[in-house]
Order: sequence, then C-alpha cells, then structure tokens
Amino acid sequence: MRCRLCGDRAGWWRRRCAECRRLWTAWTEHGQSGMRRLLEALRATGTSAEKIERFLNAEPRRGNGTIRDLMAAQMSNQLLAALGQRPTQSGAEAKRLREHGAWRGYDQRPTE
Repeated sequence: MRCRLCGDRAGWWRRRCAECRRLWTAWTEHGQSGMRRLLEALRATGTSAEKIERFLNAEPRRGNGTIRDLMAAQMSNQLLAALGQRPTQSGAEAKRLREHGAWRGYDQRPTE
C-alpha cells in the first residue's frame, strides 16, 4: 500500500510510511508549542528536507487543506485569540486563501 501523505511504499495494511508516522507524531505533539519547536521536532525525526516538504504539502483529509494550511490556520487562530477575537480560521479556508487569494502577488494589482 502507498502512504497517503507522501506516496511512498507504506507496507501491508499501513496508511502511512514509517517516516510520515514519525513526522505525524512530531506534528501532533509539538503543533501547539510554536513554529520553532515544531520545526526542530520535524528535523529531529531524522527525515530528509525533501520528505519534510512533501509531508507539509500533503493533505491528510481531502478538502481540509494541507498540513501547511492547517499550521497557518492554527497560527491565525492563536493571533486572533490573543487580540480578543473569536478564532474561526480552518485549514480549508487557509487553502482557499492560498489558492485564490489576492495576496499572492504583492507588487501587482488584483485581477478581479
């Protein structure tokens, strides 16, 4: 079977390969503790930078955004909560903003 996150071989009856399982564990354990600690935890798993990039660009659940989108939504929610606002950003909304947002080209006018 293929890994659902990176596409490499995962083994019989496995949804994730061994490296993605380690990365997933690091992400779930250190995702709330800040970006620096999370990146250190991802590097500490011993996987290559290319594999970490594929992991961050993977979509664990279709339509909910990539892991990178989930991280951006989580950071936005923490910022909104610190400012006294109700945190409402989801991974799917972060994905929509990344794909269709007018902020992609700072030096250009929006096309709409």
